[in-house]
Amino acid sequence: MKKNLKSILEEKLQPHELDSLIKSYDIIGDIAVIRVPEILKARSQIIAEAIMQTHVRVKTVLRQASAVSGEFRLRQLEWIAGENKTETMYREFGCVFKVDLEKCYFSPRLSFERMRIARLVQPDEIVVNMFAGVGGFSILVAKHGGNHVYSIDVNPYAVALMRENVRLNRVAGQVIPILGDAKQIITKRLKGMADRVVMPLPEKAYEYLDYAVMALKPTGGWIHYYDFEHVSKGEKPVEKVTTKIVRKLEELSARGYFSVSFGRVVRPTGPNWCQIVLDLQLSHKKSVRVNSEN
Repeated sequence: MKKNLKSILEEKLQPHELDSLIKSYDIIGDIAVIRVPEILKARSQIIAEAIMQTHVRVKTVLRQASAVSGEFRLRQLEWIAGENKTETMYREFGCVFKVDLEKCYFSPRLSFERMRIARLVQPDEIVVNMFAGVGGFSILVAKHGGNHVYSIDVNPYAVALMRENVRLNRVAGQVIPILGDAKQIITKRLKGMADRVVMPLPEKAYEYLDYAVMALKPTGGWIHYYDFEHVSKGEKPVEKVTTKIVRKLEELSARGYFSVSFGRVVRPTGPNWCQIVLDLQLSHKKSVRVNSEN
């Protein structure tokens, strides 16, 4: 009988080392990305080989050596075992994505959320994805309902892969890849065009919310807003983010014209931190004043 990861490592690590092991890791295509504490860094090879023994389709194991940071949301990756590569093919809900984990941010942990949004989109809706990456949200939306998705990202490597993924998934003409900052793209090209806006970049969504409102049609529409929130004991994360967003929309003169129809915790991201999504509905929106960047 094939052993699981824990039973394999119990034979190779000391009990105190097992207690220090971070047991969650990501598998993206045939690449596993693991986090190894400094105390176990010398044991990285053993951990990587155990993962490859447990998951036969994994051909490469990379160690995440830094937090996600920078304009392109990248993390430092160290090769540990298997093929020395960072590029792979990832499949999700009948779609295929070419991903380079060294040059582009991608998380398989948003799989449920990508499909949830795709199923909400109605036929012939125009969607603006403000932070599209390699096209995960955009392509699923196009394959499952959306007619046109304007798919924006500031990372040229991500946009190049997005164009390739559009071709691989046969959604050319439905997904329109756009290189640039969403603030500028919306101000110059997409103002008042969208039925729905997706904001899957928690680090910047709050800063860009006024531009999401600007992108909606004069009759209004939907905004899918993602954020990170710190939660102390007794606090409710969805309510905490909702309070912040209601205040922001009131500042944008949208008072009386919006509602928070749905919210949930997408995933924990660290001790007392989690990722939240809110589905916002705006109707007959007033004009929103924004300090445009040229």
